Amino acid sequence: MISNQEFLVKDIPDVDSLKGKILGYRQREKLLDKWLVNRLDRILPKIMKQADIDCWVLINNEYNEDPVFWTLTAYNQITARRLTIMVFRLEDDKVSRYSITRYPMKNYQQLWNDQSISQMKTLAATISAWKVKKIGLNISDTFAYADGLSHSLYCDFVKELSEEDKEKIVSAENVVVGWLETRSEEEMTAYNDIVQIAHTMIAEAYSNKVIHPGVTSADDVKYWMMQKTMDLGLEPWFDYEVSIVRNGNEHYEGDEVILPGDMLHCDVGFRYLNLCTDTQELCYILKDDELDAPDDLRKGMAITNRLQDIVAENLIIGKTGNEVLKESLAQAIKEGIEPCIYTHPLGFHGHAAGPTIGLWDHQEGVKGSGDYPVHDNTAYSLELNAKVYCETYGTKVQFSMESDILLKNGKVYYLAGRQENFHLVK
Repeated sequence: MISNQEFLVKDIPDVDSLKGKILGYRQREKLLDKWLVNRLDRILPKIMKQADIDCWVLINNEYNEDPVFWTLTAYNQITARRLTIMVFRLEDDKVSRYSITRYPMKNYQQLWNDQSISQMKTLAATISAWKVKKIGLNISDTFAYADGLSHSLYCDFVKELSEEDKEKIVSAENVVVGWLETRSEEEMTAYNDIVQIAHTMIAEAYSNKVIHPGVTSADDVKYWMMQKTMDLGLEPWFDYEVSIVRNGNEHYEGDEVILPGDMLHCDVGFRYLNLCTDTQELCYILKDDELDAPDDLRKGMAITNRLQDIVAENLIIGKTGNEVLKESLAQAIKEGIEPCIYTHPLGFHGHAAGPTIGLWDHQEGVKGSGDYPVHDNTAYSLELNAKVYCETYGTKVQFSMESDILLKNGKVYYLAGRQENFHLVK
């Protein structure tokens, strides 16, 4: 019979071994610039055509960039330069890309040659000459990502337009959201390994390599993962969380020391190759006479896994986020599960553009973003919880879990798998 220590330490990943596999700055620039051109050539024309917008305009001031700006520019274009204007013109199935800027932009044809004429006048004259049908501007009362045009720049632009062209202005909301949510083939292929980095880091954090019960605090584990993320050259997109669930309904964070019988919960998310991860996993601290988590805790995780599958089964192209939420909740309740669903899109941003599938405090649905439909080739953070009575603690326990998924060709895939068994620490 193997000892507890042998049982626990076996096959725990070493996150430092990933360092040689994560690309450096120059390699990222080369790869992401290639991906960008592919997205601009293949994805943007389809999105603009679906949105029925043949002219899309982005106007940015330096350090007050539109949220979508960096997803459309070369890797080394970290900010806008002074006033930076980008124009996209759809003709047939091709989008031409132009810049009206003082400095040239990679992948864009520069239109502003006569600097005796203002950039806004040049923009207005160009659009007038094109005789476009619609002028899409980033103005939205539903999606923040599609509401990036400042009021002052809007006024500066509109005053240069003819009355005829003013009538052509529409919200570019569907272009922005479609562009942000749609993943390219290259991105979908890479996403699995990116999420695997998160799983590897969490597995090591939830081990005796990091946790020494009676000594290590929740914050010790949190900051170990934060620092490891930075050391690997990754970018945390929120402040990580590690909390202790004790006696079923007592929750502790910060300097609280981890003890045998505790259940740990973490929430971890970083950006790498312009793609975000968002993962929540659970750990159990074994007591002296235990080799595994108690049966009722393992049952609670299994029920939560089932809730994940219910949402995944209802994530169907064409359904709105609110429809996915309503049908998933109904099915879960029918199966005897006490659910709470707050799943969100994932991609360039952590809480990304696309259909909102519930909020923890809005299980009745979310007006606006919840009415947006599910599209193919999109990614989501399957975030939710189930409350399950556990005799071990003598109360209901909330099992909060989060797994990243991909919807490709109408099928849902768990990126780098998902947690189905507790991480264990002796």
